[in-house]
Amino acid sequence: MNSPQATILVVDDTPENLELMSGLLKDQYRVRVANNGERALKLAAAHPAPDLVLLDVMMPGIDGYEVCRRLKADPATAGTPVIFLTAKAEIEDERQGLALGAVDYITKPISPPIVLARIKTHLELKAAADLLRNQNTVLEAEVQRRTHIISAIQDVTVFAMASLAETRDNETGNHLRRTQHYVKCLAQALQRHPRFAQVLTHENIELLFKSAPLHDIGKVGIPDHILLKPGKLTPEEFEVMKTHTTLGFEALVRAEEALGERLDFLAFAKQIALSHQEKWDGSGYPHGLAGDDIPVAARLMALADVYDALISQRVYKPPFDHLEAVRIISNGRGSHFDPDMVDAFLQVKDDFRAIAQRYEDTEDEVMAKGLPAA
Repeated sequence: MNSPQATILVVDDTPENLELMSGLLKDQYRVRVANNGERALKLAAAHPAPDLVLLDVMMPGIDGYEVCRRLKADPATAGTPVIFLTAKAEIEDERQGLALGAVDYITKPISPPIVLARIKTHLELKAAADLLRNQNTVLEAEVQRRTHIISAIQDVTVFAMASLAETRDNETGNHLRRTQHYVKCLAQALQRHPRFAQVLTHENIELLFKSAPLHDIGKVGIPDHILLKPGKLTPEEFEVMKTHTTLGFEALVRAEEALGERLDFLAFAKQIALSHQEKWDGSGYPHGLAGDDIPVAARLMALADVYDALISQRVYKPPFDHLEAVRIISNGRGSHFDPDMVDAFLQVKDDFRAIAQRYEDTEDEVMAKGLPAA
C-alpha cells in the first residue's frame, strides 16, 4: 500500500538516522519518530496505529528485540509489520530478529531504493492480509447469522408442529414448554454420569431440548372420539391410542425421506416419539423394550412426561402436588424408569418444581381446554 495514508513509525536512538529516514520517507508516507523503545511502544499503541515499524536494535533501555517481542505479544499491535533496520549484520542477529516476528531485516548502511521497495512490499502484504481478515470477519458474521436463522426456523417449525398436535389433545397449554425444560434439566444432571456422558454432550442436550416438543406429534392421527374422550378408554380404544407413538415416528421418517437426507435435530425426535412410552421393566409400548434397549432420549422424556401429567389438571383427574409426584416417580424406580435417572431427578426435583411454576397454565388456558377448575 504505497499511499499518503500509510504511516511509518521510525525507531532509532540516533538523531541523524531519524533525520535520514524521515527525509527518505516523507514524500510518500506519514512519518512518526521515536528515539527510544518506551516511546516506540506508546506510539505503536496510539490511534491511529502505524502501518509499519522500522526498528533499530541497539538502543539504550529497551532494545529493539524487546520492543518487537512486546509488539508481537500485544493483540492490538501483533499484526503491525516490523522491519529491523540495524548495524547488527551477523546471521545470528538476523535469525533472532526474524524469530521474534519481524517481516524483514535490513542492515546499515542502507540502500534507499531497497528500503523503499521492501517497505512498499510489506505494506502491500499487510493491506492484502487486512482485506482478507475483514472479508473473513464478514463471512463469519454472515455464517453465524444464517446459522441462527436456520436454528430459529427449526425451533419455530418443531414447536408449530407440536402445538398443532397439542390443540387436539386435552392436555394443558404449557405442557410442551415444561417437558422441554424438564428434559434439559434432567439431561444436564446426568451429563457427567459414566453411563450417559457419551450421549449427553452439550450439543446433544440442545438437540434434545429442540426435539422434546414432538413427543406426542402422532396424536394428530388419533380419532377425536378416542383422543378427546373425557372418561376412561376401553381396552380397544387404548390400543388405538397407543399407536400415536408409531404414527409420530413414521411421520418424522417420511418428512426426512421427502427431504432426501437425515437431519441431526430429528434423530432424537424420532426416538422420543416412538419410545417415550416404553418402561424400564419392559411393560411399556409400542415394542416392549426394556432397560438400556430404550434410547436415552426416550427415557428422559418418559420421566419428564409422567411428572408433568401428575402435576397437571386433566379431565379424568385433579392435579397432584409436587411431593406426591416425586413419591410416585420414586416408586417407579427400576420398574417404570431408569434407576439412575430417578436418582438424578431426586437431586433436581426442586428445579422441576421451579420449571412447573414458571410455565404454569393460567386459568384461562385451563378453561380453554375444557378442564374443570382445580
